[in-house]
Amino acid sequence: MITKLKFEMEFPIQASPHMLYQYFGSPSGLSEWFADNVNSRGEVYTFIWNGSEEKAKVLQERPDEKIKFKWLNDGEDKTFFEFRIEVDKTFFEFRIEVDEITKDVSLIITDFAEEDELEDSKMFWENQIDELKRTIGA
Repeated sequence: MITKLKFEMEFPIQASPHMLYQYFGSPSGLSEWFADNVNSRGEVYTFIWNGSEEKAKVLQERPDEKIKFKWLNDGEDKTFFEFRIEVDKTFFEFRIEVDEITKDVSLIITDFAEEDELEDSKMFWENQIDELKRTIGA
């Protein structure tokens, strides 16, 4: 059974929660920094990088707060029951947190990666969030 490790990363961002949410809560916002292009059909988003497509379903959404996705191709080809259970627990999520006292805004990324890919996954998110910050001028 392949086990993916859950990890969270927190990024302080100088932006209002409403403005920040527009950049990960919509296909057009995600297209500006996360992928070359993003389209949606209902709850299913199609992410396009260098001509390659990946689809994800929205599992949960709270406007101006968070959105959680599940990659649709993650484990589809596997027939082992144990593997499917483990894979079905994985997701990636963008969540905004606002400090009650300072009002500082942070973007929390939750994702999963295999142990030998954990550092690469964290580096991927650091690079993507740097691009997001450049895009929004934060």
